[in-house]
Amino acid sequence: MLRLLFILSLLASLQMSAQKNIYESAKFDELSADHNTLAILPFLTKLDLKDKATTEDLKSLEEKEGYAVQDALETYFSKRKKKKKLPVEFQNTKDTKAILAQKGIDYANIDVYTIKQLSEILGVDGIISGNIDLNVLLSKGVSTDFNITDYFSGNADYGRIGVKISDGDTGKLLWKYEKEINKKTGKNTTDLIDRMMKLAIRKFPYERERKKDRKNKE
Repeated sequence: MLRLLFILSLLASLQMSAQKNIYESAKFDELSADHNTLAILPFLTKLDLKDKATTEDLKSLEEKEGYAVQDALETYFSKRKKKKKLPVEFQNTKDTKAILAQKGIDYANIDVYTIKQLSEILGVDGIISGNIDLNVLLSKGVSTDFNITDYFSGNADYGRIGVKISDGDTGKLLWKYEKEINKKTGKNTTDLIDRMMKLAIRKFPYERERKKDRKNKE
């Protein structure tokens, strides 16, 4: 019974935490009214690994982690669309990478382009992007074994992730979700994205119920 109460309280705290870490623009409906297709970009990654690595190796690993988040988000939204229809489509990430490559844009220089420029180049209405700070290689998989001492020593903390949706025409930030990454978050990148989006999905602005809720409050 005590274990059940602990689990319920943990889930409740996670849900409250997810809501506190979500920002949504007051102009979301206005700016996203004509959104049909969104592109998912590789996430800008910052690694702080205990193991020593050359600058070149570190950049390569950061790029790998960034693309892993991009792929994990595409997988999540593909599964979501099979379960429930969403009012927007998501550009195939292979197409996104190919179009950017044709313009000479890659992971190393994508951050010098604005949201408006990238949206125009990719032919989309909005951009999903973000940042991820890690002290582990999440794409390779990490331990999720629960050990209460890890939480006091800091060994349970793996970093932080922020997911953003921006309007293509204006470049303005429409929605953002930030979350700490730890042993309870998931064993790899796909698991992380799946779990964190499930926590945030009730607040995901393109959900039809969410739009109805906003209209009912007006």
